[in-house]
Amino acid sequence: MIKNFQELNETSAKCAACLSAKFTGNDGKRHIVLCGGTGCLSSKSDEITAEFKKIIAEKNLGDKVTVNQVGCFGFCSQGPFVKIYPEDTLYRLVKVEDVQEIVEKDIEGGEVVDRLLYVDPATAEKVTKQDDINFYKKQVRIALHGCGSLNPEDINENLGAGAFKGLARALQMDRADVIQEVLDSGLRGRGGGGFPTGRKWQFAYAQPEGEKYVVCNGDEGDPGAFMDRSILEGNPLAVIEGMMIAGYAIGAQNGYFYVRAEYPIAVNRLKIAIKQAEELGLLGDNILGTNFSFRVHIRLGAGAFVCGEETALLNSIEGQRGMPRPRPPFPAVKGLWGKPSIINNVETLACVPYILREGKDAFAKYGTERSKGTKVFALGGKINNVGLVEIPMGTTLRELIYDIGGGIPDGKKFKAIQTGGPSGGCLTAEDLDAEIDFDNLVAKGSMMGSGGAIVRDDDNCMVDVAKYYMEFIYDESCGKCSPCRIGTKRMLEILTKITDGKATMDDLTELEELAENVKSNSLCGLGQTAPNPILSTLKHFRDEYIAHIVDKKCPAHICKNLMQYTIEQDKCFGCGVCARSCPVNAINKTDYTAPGKKLPSYQIDQAKCVKCGMCIASCKFKAIIKK
Repeated sequence: MIKNFQELNETSAKCAACLSAKFTGNDGKRHIVLCGGTGCLSSKSDEITAEFKKIIAEKNLGDKVTVNQVGCFGFCSQGPFVKIYPEDTLYRLVKVEDVQEIVEKDIEGGEVVDRLLYVDPATAEKVTKQDDINFYKKQVRIALHGCGSLNPEDINENLGAGAFKGLARALQMDRADVIQEVLDSGLRGRGGGGFPTGRKWQFAYAQPEGEKYVVCNGDEGDPGAFMDRSILEGNPLAVIEGMMIAGYAIGAQNGYFYVRAEYPIAVNRLKIAIKQAEELGLLGDNILGTNFSFRVHIRLGAGAFVCGEETALLNSIEGQRGMPRPRPPFPAVKGLWGKPSIINNVETLACVPYILREGKDAFAKYGTERSKGTKVFALGGKINNVGLVEIPMGTTLRELIYDIGGGIPDGKKFKAIQTGGPSGGCLTAEDLDAEIDFDNLVAKGSMMGSGGAIVRDDDNCMVDVAKYYMEFIYDESCGKCSPCRIGTKRMLEILTKITDGKATMDDLTELEELAENVKSNSLCGLGQTAPNPILSTLKHFRDEYIAHIVDKKCPAHICKNLMQYTIEQDKCFGCGVCARSCPVNAINKTDYTAPGKKLPSYQIDQAKCVKCGMCIASCKFKAIIKK
């Protein structure tokens, strides 16, 4: 048990020495750590871990080598990862069958396994250390502190890396001063709205003494977003500590994690972290010998996107249907069970311990004038380096996409980046040198959102992109207010007409007017931001909408009802592979033999074709085109 500040300092110092010995090799051991994030676990990271332990046991190396899993390394397209300390050697794309070679060559022989090193695509040079890879060079890890280096199921490693030092400092400050520290740091909510975190805390602090609550929003529902999940998997104690600091600041004694049930690994590690903190006396009654008591509870969400809206989330915790409440009163005045409550998302709370531990200026030195600190993005789509990145606010889109993301695959042209998920909008090549911050993205018709960033190239149809997000929003609307319930359905119907080639210009006018009305009149943020993908694609890619409506063509050749697969007969060798691969027998031999060819060419019966693409995938002569 850690009973007071002195004991915390002494324990932290011992743990820090052990952690340093691990990283530097002063303990005389080699340490193998593997990525334990969901992405790598789905690529058999658990099996790789088990194989390492098995071989190390067989070779009687247990007293010289340790093996454990850490949080997400971030560079998801190159996982699973294996890192070996103290040399800091990083292996990527590791498979179970590679384990024997790593143990024999590296662990026993001291020789780097070259074929498993990352290869810089620009220089073709092999890179041994993580920090030398371009993907990591411009990143600053604050919210992702410890992810990829600390064992999330070992509180001692986390104590060695500074866990609970921020809480200890806060408990020795006046509550109002803690709030002022957070306010002065410039921290704004990372869940989408960007509201100043300290100001939200001030509202709850100002309420009369009595029962209050801190709620952590871990209901991450944006398609392609996995920021909060990775933080909870990689360093759950940081989020718990942030929640405790918030609880002390506003006078709350209970905190609730609301995490979607689809995140079983995050939930399990969160439970382990809570139990370990309770066993050490860092959670519970009279923490560190003070009169501050705090307990943490977990509630699982069923996956409703609308429960990311804070009042719908509160209803769900209370056991009611997840539907938003009219505001005012705001949750800081009347929230969970009618009591003053603050709701912060996972990333926001993960930044709080850093601010209290290192000081407000350490956080505020990153970022822009009105958007301080860093932001975590889930970078995906048509990008070479898919993964989780944390960058200082003010980083440009060009740096994010090309320096960190490695550019567009196959040398294709960048078309747009969708920020903010279904609630956000598209930014184009004109915006590449724009600084990423809350206000700048909103001014350009998008938003930060929780941090999804999906890159598009010329192969993407932006009308189809808008339709995809509207399908999602329509399915996720709770139906409480008419503008959202009816408006999203009607917008989806019009988008479907456009992609089917059945729309008129009057439909386009109606779509735009409807989008503005839904945006202005919906009850909560889900409906208010639902039209954003439509409005932003209309702003930047209106010509694509017109092509679908007037020319009955999809410029990107994505919309099936406006597309044809055609065999260029002069290129066809008559091999018949396409005909054999066609599931509906829509490809037949012709009487025509192309010059220089020995067999008759083939043609596609457009009436039978279902546009599955099997033919174009099977033709090695590239004789089949989409048009």
